[in-house]
Amino acid sequence: MSTDFDIRFAIDPVSASAMNTEELREHFLIEELFTLGGVNWTYTHYDRMAVGGAMPGASALDLAAIKPTGTENFLDRRELIAANIGGAGTIEVDGVVHAVGTKDMLYVGMGNKDVRFASADAATPAKFYLLSAPAHKQHPTKLIRQADAKRLDLGSKEAANERSIFQFVNADSVRTCQLVVGLTSFAPGSVWNTMPAHIHDRRMEAYLYFELDPGAIVVHLMGEPDETRHLIVRNEQAIISPPWSIHAGAGTGSYTFIWAMAGDNVDYTDVEKIGMDELL
Repeated sequence: MSTDFDIRFAIDPVSASAMNTEELREHFLIEELFTLGGVNWTYTHYDRMAVGGAMPGASALDLAAIKPTGTENFLDRRELIAANIGGAGTIEVDGVVHAVGTKDMLYVGMGNKDVRFASADAATPAKFYLLSAPAHKQHPTKLIRQADAKRLDLGSKEAANERSIFQFVNADSVRTCQLVVGLTSFAPGSVWNTMPAHIHDRRMEAYLYFELDPGAIVVHLMGEPDETRHLIVRNEQAIISPPWSIHAGAGTGSYTFIWAMAGDNVDYTDVEKIGMDELL
């Protein structure tokens, strides 16, 4: 088993506006989340969010501490949500085993020490998308299935953004310190996400794009509303979105994405909406 990490420092909007394509990708795109038999982390300086991937094969993988957290155990001062986008798997938390199916998520509270990720079938490995943020108190570990998430149907066929939003973290499902996580899927023929755009200066966000067909891409829009940039994103790649940036995009075909926020509050509606006429 290997645990690897890299660090992304916070970038201000003026610096981002002067970056070329290579520099934007270096600072805001996570290209390789999943490595068979390994755990990969990207530790960000945006609200100290850590974004990772664990892909167990024949052997289970441990949630090991990494240097940037400065703690003996990874969850000594953090909370975690693991979302499975692969085959069926299990997550063992301090001796309790939780079966986590495809598109299910497990919340693991601060203070748990021994966390292990496993695949039910090594031939069809689980892929656990990992999201972690600092925590101030312990909340109970809880499994949240997609069927139990709060569903909102938005958009229209005419605007090519007919979509279903599944809020996995809400008042009726699980309590967290600051993690807010959900999943968005699209109706056939719809490709636009999060448009009209918004920003939320009190929270950063991360996007994982997946279920893209081979050769398909998502054009992810970022930047300040009047100074936009774009990134080309492929299957199972993630975006780090600063609090000052819009986060929207359109795909060349169908796709799904998981969005996650960390910051001052867990209020979904705490956003600043951006009018279409404000985008440049």
